[in-house]
Amino acid sequence: MIDYSQLSRRNLVRLLAGAAAAPAIPSLFSAPPAWAPADKKKTGMIVRSTRPEDLEMTIDGFNTDITPIERFFVRSHHYTPKVDLSTWKLKISGLVDKPLELTFEQIQKMPKVETVSVLECAGNGRGFYEPSMAGLQWEHGAVGNAKWGGVKLADVLKLAGVSSNAVEICFDGADLPVGSQPDFQRCLPRSKAMSPETLLAYEMNGEPLPTSHGFPLRVVVPGWAGDCWVKWVTSINVLDKPFEGFFMKTAYRHPGKAVKPGTAVDPAQMEPVTRLRPKSVISYPEHGMQVKVGETLNIKGVVWTGGGSAVNVGKVSIDGGSRWEDVRPSTYNGPYAWRSVSFNMQPEQEGYLQILLRAGDDTGDIQPHVQSWNPSGYNWNVSQMIGVEVVKDPKAPAAASAPAEPTAAAPPAALKQNCLVCHEEDVMKQQRLTKTQWDREIDKMVRWGAKVKPTDRESILNYLSGRYPYRMK
Repeated sequence: MIDYSQLSRRNLVRLLAGAAAAPAIPSLFSAPPAWAPADKKKTGMIVRSTRPEDLEMTIDGFNTDITPIERFFVRSHHYTPKVDLSTWKLKISGLVDKPLELTFEQIQKMPKVETVSVLECAGNGRGFYEPSMAGLQWEHGAVGNAKWGGVKLADVLKLAGVSSNAVEICFDGADLPVGSQPDFQRCLPRSKAMSPETLLAYEMNGEPLPTSHGFPLRVVVPGWAGDCWVKWVTSINVLDKPFEGFFMKTAYRHPGKAVKPGTAVDPAQMEPVTRLRPKSVISYPEHGMQVKVGETLNIKGVVWTGGGSAVNVGKVSIDGGSRWEDVRPSTYNGPYAWRSVSFNMQPEQEGYLQILLRAGDDTGDIQPHVQSWNPSGYNWNVSQMIGVEVVKDPKAPAAASAPAEPTAAAPPAALKQNCLVCHEEDVMKQQRLTKTQWDREIDKMVRWGAKVKPTDRESILNYLSGRYPYRMK
């Protein structure tokens, strides 16, 4: 058996070229399809945006150790592209000894690796921040735990020979910007890109990577937020200085410290979002449930972390945090996978339980009880608290009714012409913005290419602030 770690770059190139001496490597795609395999139909998802596609998993999705593809959340900045494998190639350029273009079949012939890792959107939990801010109002479910299969990014980069002067490795995908929006390009520091845990994945849960999750190739960066997990990868560019593109220089940045709620922070004074912090979600019981006095209540959830070691602390409280009980995480699938936790208790009297779950890792990092505010709503990881009522005779919960929408005039023609050409009104509907914040959003859309006439601006602002005003969560 050949030890691939000992192959020289020249021999690896020969391997990719199909040298006779190279052993056959089984391939999931024995005959690669011209187009991506059809996506599994998503079930029971919360639709945050229909175009671009942004779907959130519901709370019951945390009941499995591996998130099924049909329940896995989707985050897209631009419209989902179609990639033709007969013409697709991965281009590697910049500060390399030998620029390369690799076909999908060549990438498949490289040594395959697998890892189980949480993928979480940096904005997961944004909907809980007060005061609110613009953006998709994710709650708990912009996260999932999957088994990813592919090749080490470092192995691909070694084929091209990365310069010793390299600072960042940047990725671009086949998705095209909507309107005049900036292209979605993200970068990794050289050290993270060359880490053996960072992958270029072409499989998800043992199946071909679905289109909505980045077919044919996506970056997998265990322990880091999803903004780094670029989908539909077509090019890798090696740079000798930090990238100046919008999604590195302006977007996906965090102050790195607590700031006064509502404060605007200059992006130049912030740092890129990277590592996930310890986090947990209670999957059962549901908030507002009634449970029976004297009967066993099984509290369930999951915990995860973005640190360099596994979650080792799980604690549960049933009295709002006054007293804590240890819960041992189970189902270890690696340091970056989430782990199930379970705790049985028997309420002995009627009353109200305030249940909290808290996670921590070997680095000493632990979930806070109060969340520090930041301008873009990133990295929400406060300990979740739910309330359940203990009664003698539990009643089935009444069906939830949709909240009544504020009445307003019909959308002005200018809104349809300038806003709804890129996305639907579902993106606006979930916002909780003041009139001043809506005014800033219009400014942003104008910077991104919306041709809003000065005479139309007031009608758009009045419509948005009247129909979708600020409200407390």
